[in-house]
Amino acid sequence: MATKKDRQSTTKHAADSHDLIRVQGARVNNLKDISVELPKRRLSVFTGVSGSGKSSLVFGTIAAESQRMINETYSAFVQGFMPSLTRPEVDYLEGLTTAIIVDQERMGANPRSTVGTATDANAMLRILFSRLGDPHLGPPTAYSFNVPTRKASGMMSTEKGGRVEKKTVKQAVYLGGMCPRCEGMGHVSDIDLTALYDDSKSLDDGALMVPGYSMDGWYGRLFAGVGLPMDKPIAKFTKKQLDTMLYAEPTKIKVEGVNLTFDGIIPKIQKSMLSKDPEAMQPHVRRFVERAVTFQTCPECEGTRLTPEARSSKIRGKSIADLCAMQISDLADWVRGLDEPSVGPLLAGLLHLLESFTEIGLGYLSLDRPAGTLSGGEAQRTKMIRHLGSSLTDVTYVFDEPTIGLHPHDIERMNQLLLQLRDKGNTVLVVEHKPETIAIADHVVDIGPLAGSGGGEIVFEGTVEGLRGSDTITGRHLDDRARLKDEVRTPTGALEVRGATTHNLQGVDVDIPLGALVAVTGVAGSGKSSLIHGSVDGRDGVVVVDQGAIKGSRRSNPATYTGLLEPIRKAFAKANGVKPALFSSNSEGACPSCNGAGVIFTELGVMATVESPCEECEGRRFQTAVLEYDLAGKNIAEVLAMSVDEAEAFFGKDSEASIPAAHKILDRLVDVGLGYLTLGQPLTALSGGERQRLKLATQMADKGDVYILDEPTTGLHLADVEQLLGLLDRLVDSGKSVIVIEHHQAVMAHADWIIDLGPGAGHDGGRLVFEGSPADLVAARSTLTGEHLAAYVGA
Repeated sequence: MATKKDRQSTTKHAADSHDLIRVQGARVNNLKDISVELPKRRLSVFTGVSGSGKSSLVFGTIAAESQRMINETYSAFVQGFMPSLTRPEVDYLEGLTTAIIVDQERMGANPRSTVGTATDANAMLRILFSRLGDPHLGPPTAYSFNVPTRKASGMMSTEKGGRVEKKTVKQAVYLGGMCPRCEGMGHVSDIDLTALYDDSKSLDDGALMVPGYSMDGWYGRLFAGVGLPMDKPIAKFTKKQLDTMLYAEPTKIKVEGVNLTFDGIIPKIQKSMLSKDPEAMQPHVRRFVERAVTFQTCPECEGTRLTPEARSSKIRGKSIADLCAMQISDLADWVRGLDEPSVGPLLAGLLHLLESFTEIGLGYLSLDRPAGTLSGGEAQRTKMIRHLGSSLTDVTYVFDEPTIGLHPHDIERMNQLLLQLRDKGNTVLVVEHKPETIAIADHVVDIGPLAGSGGGEIVFEGTVEGLRGSDTITGRHLDDRARLKDEVRTPTGALEVRGATTHNLQGVDVDIPLGALVAVTGVAGSGKSSLIHGSVDGRDGVVVVDQGAIKGSRRSNPATYTGLLEPIRKAFAKANGVKPALFSSNSEGACPSCNGAGVIFTELGVMATVESPCEECEGRRFQTAVLEYDLAGKNIAEVLAMSVDEAEAFFGKDSEASIPAAHKILDRLVDVGLGYLTLGQPLTALSGGERQRLKLATQMADKGDVYILDEPTTGLHLADVEQLLGLLDRLVDSGKSVIVIEHHQAVMAHADWIIDLGPGAGHDGGRLVFEGSPADLVAARSTLTGEHLAAYVGA
């Protein structure tokens, strides 16, 4: 009997044999028919140069198929409200579990979204105040800055036994917390009329200076249809005509037999432009808004977004606005001190949420911080918060470079969180470049050997020790450590900053050296961005390359984004004696069958949309007639299929197709390490690191003396960091000044001067803790940055 039991315990249950995620024949983007087996309930890290295919495997194949299969479990009705996902190009996937994706996408740029609303902390506080607030106002909506107060009154009729009784209902009030003056935005806008129109011109002569208001199209007919004189200078308009043009409420009018709605210019601008976050606007619209609109804190709610009633209701002397303005770590202490058994479960949930912020290194934020102002790393960690206390196990968590925006000191804490998630029985997949995180992996998959078409293959799979000994690019560079410079550059001048108080800065005075490479360092939330963007950005001759995402659809590509296509189109037009517009797949040269998209989309309702190459142009996007025109033996489609390296040689100085303007842009793309990209590759197919370097290459063309780079090593492989340092050196040697906000120790070691902020985050930071050369910082070891840099260079 005993032996039978022993035999049963040693026999593996069939359910326990599914301990691998198997991928066979993955071909998404640049993946070359790869197969891989990933252990479940382990931490797997995916490495490789930027653009090698890591995200295509992890996000585009494994996570995408998991999400698609979960969506298919819902009814067709529910699926109709979900994005339709196509099955990734892969032969076989086995062992998938539910995937939770925590990516770097910025949180919505909706100006009504704050850290509190995005994490449900505000919702909990509103319920708390609706139960304990004194004076008591009403339901939780009375404390919401997104809900206006509504009043209603009228007649009520009741039918009884064939008679209708009517009686007047007294006024009913539905309380909301939205400040009526600023509509819950916290700021009011004032529009400069001189930036809207030139009153010496008539409408027909182009008096309006608002983007998109052309009198050639429907706008001209609308203005004429509402009775405005089109040929009279605006200065001679009557008061009523000017009022109609600027402030008219939406009015139904008939123009050429078509029913249309006319809005005054100012309400239209408020609806279409001012309700958006500036970050989400197109560049020319943003420039117009910055020129025409001044924002100031709402005088009625003092920027809190709430009505006076909502602010008057308090718990222990604090209103909901006071609590949202507190640093989250302080707010957690306040909640901990509340002893109210009647709302015990609510307080426990709120406290756990607030403590998660501190645990993940975001305790320095406040709940009223607009979500659109969070950096990529902060947004990613904010999304992580809801998963930290989750009871779910056997889930696949997928992270996209979770160490972005983190100081080496904070990376240790992030590593602990990843290991905690794994130890609860979850599969953790991480795309990462930092050696500190690669070191904690149970399993490493290195993809390469190069980027783009030179990548997409698995070059190593195994342990971290195995990777270190392998002859792959990652293996060779894993133990790379930059040396401190033997001698640093002598500054040519200084940018003075005096009494800086943006956000958490505490009256910082600092001289930023010019003609040198300056690194601004400190833990996340110490005030680095506040110092540089608040006090240096905006000065004459300053060019900023930030972390903002590139806006672009699948019709955009490196050639259109960098302005490279413009000189190429003109050269084609000149060589063939035709219009430049013919050589644009978004204009007259577009294939009529697919409208220049290169693919045909077939909508199948709740099923995935089918994408197939256009049969007429075979995916080349252009009309057949356009492809007959050539330049030095190549047509426009062949030029767009070239890599940046090939195009640089093709348009070079001694070439038959020499175009100096195009060559200059291509040189910059090679400089930032994007020589392998094809000119016509859709922006949507580029990785995060590639997009950031594309942005860097574009903005290097701006005429400036001081370049500010916000974490340029984001998404860069260890081998590419070396190339970036060479580019920064060339910029400084050409007479420019470069200021880098950075956490990467290789950049710190390579800098001429370090400005270190801290010592902590939030109100524990905001002070200058060190300024001097990297060697002095290492020798002093007086700050967290100094300690980590000393350990990095082995001092």
